[in-house]
Amino acid sequence: MEKIYRRDFLLPEEDIQFLNKLGLPWETISNAGLWLIIYDYPIPVGYNVNKAEIALNIPSGYDAAQIDMAYFHPHLLKLSGRLISATVPHPIDGKSFQRWSRHRQPNEWVPGIDNVSTHLSLVDNWLEADIKR
Repeated sequence: MEKIYRRDFLLPEEDIQFLNKLGLPWETISNAGLWLIIYDYPIPVGYNVNKAEIALNIPSGYDAAQIDMAYFHPHLLKLSGRLISATVPHPIDGKSFQRWSRHRQPNEWVPGIDNVSTHLSLVDNWLEADIKR
């Protein structure tokens, strides 16, 4: 049976187009906050998985308000055994996600320019940088 992906709230059209072009299943849920969950998100070599669910908390007032951090299920581990700093478990939709506490510098988010796409580029940079530590 094919999974039906929820659309509990709408994202801006540019985000929807970007997500659809990714070719990965995604959904928006309202569950103790507004969440975008992308399934089968590629994870760089060096972690315990090669794909994961990634959740982004969509703040009220988005896109004037910035997306912050990233959340992964299953929890990511480095194959090297080195720890990933600034992570804690965070429940989302009945699953334990791993919150990566990573943030932009003040005023680095530019409304009208930054969006889901630019945030995921930043997340990809965090993943690549952390594996090298």
